[in-house]
Amino acid sequence: MSIYLDNACTTFPKPEGVARAMADYVTRVGVNINRGSYESAWTAGNIVFDTREALRTLFNATDCKNVVFTRNVTESLNVVLKGFLKPGDHVLCSAMEHNAVMRPLRQLERLGVEFGRIPCRADGSLILEAVEPLIRANTRAIVMMHASNVSGTLMPVAEVGEICAARGLRFFVDTAQTVGVLPVDMQAMHIDAACFTGHKGLMGPQGIGGFVLAEGLAAELEPLIAGGTGSISHTEDIPAFMPDRFEAGTLNLPGIAGLGAALAWVAEQAPGAVFAHEMALTARFLEGVAGLSGLRIAGPGTCEGRTGVVSLAAADPDALDVAQIADDLDNTYGIQTRVGLHCAPNAHKTLGTFPAGTIRFSFGAFNTPDDIDAALAALKEVLHGV
Repeated sequence: MSIYLDNACTTFPKPEGVARAMADYVTRVGVNINRGSYESAWTAGNIVFDTREALRTLFNATDCKNVVFTRNVTESLNVVLKGFLKPGDHVLCSAMEHNAVMRPLRQLERLGVEFGRIPCRADGSLILEAVEPLIRANTRAIVMMHASNVSGTLMPVAEVGEICAARGLRFFVDTAQTVGVLPVDMQAMHIDAACFTGHKGLMGPQGIGGFVLAEGLAAELEPLIAGGTGSISHTEDIPAFMPDRFEAGTLNLPGIAGLGAALAWVAEQAPGAVFAHEMALTARFLEGVAGLSGLRIAGPGTCEGRTGVVSLAAADPDALDVAQIADDLDNTYGIQTRVGLHCAPNAHKTLGTFPAGTIRFSFGAFNTPDDIDAALAALKEVLHGV
């Protein structure tokens, strides 16, 4: 028997309706949108529209036409960053960013775009007072995650959004670790582009994600991918209107159907219920690991200012191999975690866990207190044998 504690990577299991909606699309609908006027094409179009509208509501966006589907949050961030930034521009990010932000920025750097990092404390929390002094005359945007995939640390997105609004900067947010669990209100947080993936807190399948734009931003973004959209086919130019401007080619329609069902499940939950559940599990886990010798928490030591993601590092990496501990947890006890650098090397440098990395435990909507107790018991046994 296995206990899955890697929900920051992808949530599992999914709500029952997700697989059913995907299978129904493949077996009953099965066609593309914007390409035909027969009944099943209209059915497909309605499923996509309803999913866009559910996302618009979730993000408190202005219009569902500004919801664009991609494969994942990585593709979304690439589209937004590469479409917006030009040589000579400067952009700020946090010191905790995932490679979904950092690798596009490194590519853009080689093309003449500059970036700077807003420093963070040793627990991953952003030093908010450091933001404004880093803004330059050529700074055009700030991009940051809502929460760290390594430490679970929440970023002060609303406060940074206020700075961006006051200084005339665009604000791009990676919501991969929060949306569906925590509120992401584009209006209140002054977010210009909210990038998301469907397979984490939104409880959908892999291979579907997207971004939501503030009104008017689309005209400032050069599309990364061009091709057929099924609209204005008389011209070889990219459509200027949304969402076609960024949705060239065939969409992952079974994935959108699955995401739509997942969003319905998310909407059925009481406000804050999933987050409260995950934080209760996190509190139980933090209490249990507090007395373990040889390991330390990489990130906030309490439930304040965090999500249900807890990384443990070796107090002495030369004396304790976190990769071996993770293997033992899986092979002997069926406790499924993630070990390593989690695609965020600079986050680990900030947390003081580079290059050894951490064991990451991340809790989801379907985990139970018994799962936490089993993981703690196994961890104690593994450490006792080290």
